[in-house]
Amino acid sequence: MVALARMTHHMGMVYATTGDGITIPSSTTIDAGKEVVMARLLVSDELWSRVEPLLPEREPPGEKGGRPPVDDRAALTGILFVLKTSIPWEDLPQEMHCGCGMTCWRRLRDWQQAGVWDKLHKLLLDELRAADKIDWSRAAVDSGSVRAVGGGQETGPNPTDRRKPGTKHHLIVDGHGVPLEVQLSGANQHDVTKLLPLVANLPAVRGKVGHPRSRPDQLYGDRAYDSEPAREILRWLGIKPFLAKRGTEHGSGLGKVRYVVERTISWLHQKRRLRVRYERRADIHQGFLSLAASMICFNVFLGFC
Repeated sequence: MVALARMTHHMGMVYATTGDGITIPSSTTIDAGKEVVMARLLVSDELWSRVEPLLPEREPPGEKGGRPPVDDRAALTGILFVLKTSIPWEDLPQEMHCGCGMTCWRRLRDWQQAGVWDKLHKLLLDELRAADKIDWSRAAVDSGSVRAVGGGQETGPNPTDRRKPGTKHHLIVDGHGVPLEVQLSGANQHDVTKLLPLVANLPAVRGKVGHPRSRPDQLYGDRAYDSEPAREILRWLGIKPFLAKRGTEHGSGLGKVRYVVERTISWLHQKRRLRVRYERRADIHQGFLSLAASMICFNVFLGFC
């Protein structure tokens, strides 16, 4: 529990200011004789200790000085708040002391370009492997479609949503549902076209003595991934494919293994910014997606998932 300096109210919400000056939304009960209960910090000390070394150094102020930049931890708090609530950037509450919404947007853009989220994801996967929390015996692949308001890069007419602009979130997870790789595409792109790019971009996970590992023993997928050429390439890579075939009866039992990827998609879409895409730029939405995948890995490491 972090000591609170003060409690403030804004638009029906309660914000708690911590001892280091960062204000966060808080679940509280403020009544006479009742204790104030604070929600879990958006950027805990454990998370910040992993993120801070990965951030690029900012240029020092010039001779003329200028306004001091917003603290990186405060900016990350604002980014996570937008990811979690899907609040518009310009409506980011000033009581949180995260700077304006555009400041947080620029940090998200710059950190995505610097590869911070990919480095954070790789770091957390290394820690999970060191703790024996990655199941390499099998993996599962799937995708989830979301509407893209206003279109933009990596969007397309969604055949399941009356051809409205949409985006797909493609991912591969391990046997426990830990996201190993996440990618974007237009909603009209067939799932099988992303199968091999996902496998090819699986990170080399360290954490144990010896060579890093990047390939599961088995890969499970539904009928959307039915492809003999893909099966041959997976076998050549040393991965045994279990991809459902079209035209066969249901009830193969593969769903008992594939459910973990569907559960991880639901974990991703619990972040409201990923339920509906508002970003026209693909790199901004990919930044949100990669950050959400890293947060799932972080929660798995802490035992919250």
